[in-house]
Amino acid sequence: MSNTHSKTYDVAVIGAGIVGSAIARKLAGYRLSVALLDAREDVGDGTSKANTAILHTGFDAKPGTLESRMVHEGYHLLSDYAKQTGIPVEHTGAILVAWDHEQRDALPGLKVKAEQNGYAKTEIIDAAEIYRLLPHLGEGALAGLSVPDESIICTWTTNLALATDAVQRGTELLLRRRVVSIERVDGVTHLYTSIDRISARWVINAAGLGGDTIDQLFGYDRIHLTPRRGELLVYDKQARPLVDKIVLPVPTALGKGVLVSPTIYGNVMLGPTAEDLKDRTDTGTSESGFAFLKGKGEKIMPKLLEEEVTATYAGLRAASDYPDYLIEVDTEQQYVIAGGIRSTGLTSGIAVAEYVDELLRASGAIQLVERDNLPEPPHMPNIGEAFIRPYQDAARIAEDPAYGKIVCFCERVTAGEIRDTFSSPIPPCTLDGLRRRTRAQNGRCQGFFCGAEVTELLESRGKSANVPVNPKAKVASMEVTK
Repeated sequence: MSNTHSKTYDVAVIGAGIVGSAIARKLAGYRLSVALLDAREDVGDGTSKANTAILHTGFDAKPGTLESRMVHEGYHLLSDYAKQTGIPVEHTGAILVAWDHEQRDALPGLKVKAEQNGYAKTEIIDAAEIYRLLPHLGEGALAGLSVPDESIICTWTTNLALATDAVQRGTELLLRRRVVSIERVDGVTHLYTSIDRISARWVINAAGLGGDTIDQLFGYDRIHLTPRRGELLVYDKQARPLVDKIVLPVPTALGKGVLVSPTIYGNVMLGPTAEDLKDRTDTGTSESGFAFLKGKGEKIMPKLLEEEVTATYAGLRAASDYPDYLIEVDTEQQYVIAGGIRSTGLTSGIAVAEYVDELLRASGAIQLVERDNLPEPPHMPNIGEAFIRPYQDAARIAEDPAYGKIVCFCERVTAGEIRDTFSSPIPPCTLDGLRRRTRAQNGRCQGFFCGAEVTELLESRGKSANVPVNPKAKVASMEVTK
């Protein structure tokens, strides 16, 4: 292959989602050269970008599993990191609702499970208390389990903060590089990508849905991943007064089931579905998914269905035949897998990074010397509705009128915010990337009104900032429903 990097990195992390970005950030805190690779055009453009965006306490994880430990630890680590970096979080709490006698009888066991997982704040409540807390809930609820510390969070900002932190610590971000083959030569792994060759002494596999494929390149056959599509409906902000807590079903073997949840952006979300697919790129929505969610919504919160659906989207999560997170070190090949990380990876990502660090230290196979000149964590722009936004900040507007010029009226995104993304350490190169950083085109009109101006800003600012842009890239995670 003609395109090669002469540099040999100490560590190459494959996958710039939340888990991979967290691992790169952690390892960049040592005197190591770190590369963070991803097949996409942006960080967090795979599984990490399209989930239910809940910061989980881990109350319903399987006790004794690595996942349970990682989610429990990750909840506290991410909560602290959010405070440091300005990632928007709302501590809404959650109510797990039992709709029949079988589900009601399962609540004591779920409470015990929560305690086994280190969370002792759950409480079984009766129907009267449920309807006091959720007056718009559909008829027929028998009892519930309150989980006061379940929270909503911005998954986009979380991923971007971790990746930005990694880059500011010296990580080299290498996008548009899909790893297609590897070669081990004299203690170095050569990763042959779709455009070049990257060499590293250690490789960390945090490739999400592609994790089993990468694992096979290293000679393993221990985990097999199936893309499980989860479709969701997003309701207009006028629906937000209907629900101020996360409404959860009693979980099943397929997952946590269909929920109703407020979002950090002021909307209400209904979903997800759970459909196993073969195509690992199929994030399209479907009529059957819409009908399924509508049927569930009519029972859970019928008034919600009277509100306008502004968008639907679908995400693919990694359904694994391995019963737990798979995080192991192969010292001979200098290779680490962090695989089978389900949607709980949003919460557990920082804990997974700490665990990888723990395993590497225990192996004694890599020298981990802490740097003494680490930069402060980045402070991220706020795109959460419950916190002050630039268009509301009179002092900021007085200093720079660009923060008073609204470009996207549905989401109140200003020209100043869009401009700032291009001077950030990881600027957007697509409309989808710009949306995840600012909320532009994320509202009820889905870019119908502001699309031309936002596209023009993307193209012009990208050129002036020397950022390669692709404004025609498909916005894969969001579709308009009219």
